[in-house]
Amino acid sequence: MRTNMTDALIQALDKFDAEVVHVGQFDYGSAFRERRLRREQFLDWAEDARFANVLAYWDSGDNLFGGDGFYTETVQIDPSSMRRNPSEPGAVTVIAELSGAARALMPRQVLRAQLERAAAMGFTVDAGFEFELIVLDEDAVSARDKGFEGLAKFAPDNKCWSGSTANTHAAFIAGMEAEILGHDVGLYGLGVELGPGCLEATQAASEGLRAADDASFLRMAARSYARKQGKTASFMPYLGNDYPGIGGHCTLSLKNKATGQNLFASPDGKTNDLALKFIAGMMEVVPEAFAMCTSSVNAYRRLAPGSWAPKSLTWAEYPFTVAVRSVPHAGPRARLEFRVPPADCNPYLTMALMLGAGLDGIERDLTAPPAAAAADPDFVPEGAQRFPRDLAEAAERLAASDHAKRIFGSAFTENFSAACRAEYASLATAVSAQERGRYLEG
Repeated sequence: MRTNMTDALIQALDKFDAEVVHVGQFDYGSAFRERRLRREQFLDWAEDARFANVLAYWDSGDNLFGGDGFYTETVQIDPSSMRRNPSEPGAVTVIAELSGAARALMPRQVLRAQLERAAAMGFTVDAGFEFELIVLDEDAVSARDKGFEGLAKFAPDNKCWSGSTANTHAAFIAGMEAEILGHDVGLYGLGVELGPGCLEATQAASEGLRAADDASFLRMAARSYARKQGKTASFMPYLGNDYPGIGGHCTLSLKNKATGQNLFASPDGKTNDLALKFIAGMMEVVPEAFAMCTSSVNAYRRLAPGSWAPKSLTWAEYPFTVAVRSVPHAGPRARLEFRVPPADCNPYLTMALMLGAGLDGIERDLTAPPAAAAADPDFVPEGAQRFPRDLAEAAERLAASDHAKRIFGSAFTENFSAACRAEYASLATAVSAQERGRYLEG
């Protein structure tokens, strides 16, 4: 017997003339965990759709960090998330989220809860991400054969915004752009940035869940394309001294749900009261829940002195050196940009953190601190809250945060804190060649 869900899926499949379905969801490490099914088998599976609940308790190395029972849990398929998949003819990708006991633990649901909160307050949310990435002249085999040491650079002569690099490697960049667009990702631009092999992908703004979906598929598409070309596209925040730290900035604006008007817009072109309350919420909540946007060990290397990443929670209009950059406007371009997240951030959790903290500031009528003076990224103004020094400290701050438990739920907060502790522990005894060089003969 056909259900409403089956009818909705058939309509979506017909829209794309799809015969192959990649169905899955993004986990804490932003990996898309999927099944590949033919159309007939997908529709059969959808009648009692299930997936392994280990996705809620896996770290980035596919090792369990928690959970007390492992089985196939029900999933809810989102027909509206269906999009083309250019990797094979007649294929689409669709998201199916865990919907049983682990539902509240998963990134997309954490974001959905904040979007529903925004809707109850009369808002819709537009957002987009801007990712830097490093392309390496290595494939999966060669990188492993080298033990991930001494990896060959792609475009080693690149300078920031270099026209020479852009024209020399135009075919590669255009091919990556086509792959990203082929996944129905809204892409605003793709070009070269600072450092060897460094590109910057700017996502076009989308509404609600689509914004985080697009960000997640953008990175998957970039990685896949590079592999097809015998190269590696890396979103690792800090590859070493030869490379820049790379970020994943989240830009967001609130709109009136009834009229579509940008509510951060102001006739005088200044940051308005609503945006200031949103900023104030971020100032209070983000330092405690920082792990939600910075959840890998490596990401904290990017926060070392001398990098472009801000070191404390500050805001101002326009400077690139603050954590929250306000871009005021009299019309629809008014927005706030969260510049701290690394390139490997989880888009769902990063957007949930920014939105949840900002809505909290509005609900509680908080007052933003004065804007920070324009300065270098290492400058920490008096009274500004510093970010955690490493993932271990970030995990402990999150676990102890009453704000995080209240906004994002105790179950998620506890589970994600455990994930971050496990991620930190996985590399706690790792020793680099640089460390041996410094201490071996001391």
